[in-house]
Amino acid sequence: MIEDLLPGTVVAVEAFGEEGVREFGDAPLYPQEEALLTRAVDKRRREFTVVRACARRAMEKLGVAPQPVLPGERGAPQWPDGLTGSMTHCEGYCAAALVRVDDLASLGIDAEPHAPLPEGVLAAVALPAEAARHERLAAERPEVHWDRLLFSAKESVYKAWFPLTRKWLDFSEADIDLTAAGPDAGSQGTFRARLLVPGPVVGGRRLGHFEGRWTVRRGLVATAVTVRHG
Repeated sequence: MIEDLLPGTVVAVEAFGEEGVREFGDAPLYPQEEALLTRAVDKRRREFTVVRACARRAMEKLGVAPQPVLPGERGAPQWPDGLTGSMTHCEGYCAAALVRVDDLASLGIDAEPHAPLPEGVLAAVALPAEAARHERLAAERPEVHWDRLLFSAKESVYKAWFPLTRKWLDFSEADIDLTAAGPDAGSQGTFRARLLVPGPVVGGRRLGHFEGRWTVRRGLVATAVTVRHG
């Protein structure tokens, strides 16, 4: 699912539901990772383990020896030298996407249950322009939970932003315009995130926006942002 949203240079590994837990749930953790789970409940341990097993499988596919994946500044994962990537997990799904830094400057992925956001969350995360577009999209394509999709897109934008800037990006600092593909294409599309604060400098130019893709599949909404070098 995530792989379909990313360019071919990216390696994505994902795990769905109980099948994914059976495949990855007993994967060994490194001692440094185990030390982070001393008080973790079963759900947290399971997701932590599965998503890191996905990440290590992606490392192997890129020809990099598997290594611990530890949280760094603001919880962002620390990747082996020469790689950048992103991880996501929610109920019934875990995924990791990795790429060589020569191929992409940054990327961000996110997955969420395809269900309405809890009451009050949309008002907290959406700009007035985004809220207006949400009303229009919800009327035109009611089969998509656009509020959850907007939230997921903002998460992917932040995950792509942080490695480039080492700075926080508030929900109010990116204006996301979601676009749906034609009705015959199913529930998928693209989005553009206009940065409302100075963007990162990549390839000698300051970026004013990020581009992303989204899909709704298997009871999930997934989004991905990629940032190219030039």
